[in-house]
Amino acid sequence: MLDRRAFCIAAAGLGPLVRAAYAKQLTLTPQAAHEAAASGDVLLIDIRTRYEWNITGIAKTALPVSMHEPSFVERLAKLVSGDKSRPIALICAHGERSRNMQKILTDLGYAKVYDVSQGMLGNVEGKGWIKAGLPTKPPQP
Repeated sequence: MLDRRAFCIAAAGLGPLVRAAYAKQLTLTPQAAHEAAASGDVLLIDIRTRYEWNITGIAKTALPVSMHEPSFVERLAKLVSGDKSRPIALICAHGERSRNMQKILTDLGYAKVYDVSQGMLGNVEGKGWIKAGLPTKPPQP
C-alpha cells in the first residue's frame, strides 16, 4: 500500500523528478552518522526542540542546536568556525525537519550537509537512532 506522499507523487506523474531530486541529497543511516561523528568525520547536530531532547535524550555523538532558535544559523557557523565545507549531519525526530534544513543550509552555501534520514524515532526508511540501540545522553540544563 502506498503512503500518502507516494500516492500523490505517483498520481501527479512526478515520480521520476522527485526521485532525481532525492538522489542528489546526502543521507546517512543512524549507525553511519554515529560512526562518522565519533571519528570526527562529520559534525552531528540534533536540530529538535529542547522538549524533544528532554523526552528521548540526545544522540551521544551529537550537539543540540535547535533549528527553532532564532540564532540557529549563527550558532552553526560558530561550531564550524565559519568553514562551510565542514561536513555536517542533521538529525531530528523522523527525518522531515532535517531534510528541510539540509536544503536551507545547502542554499546558504554549506557544501556537505547530510540528513540522518531515519531520525531519532524512525520512519518508513528504518527504525531510527533509538530503536537501533545507539547511545544517547541527557540534554544539558
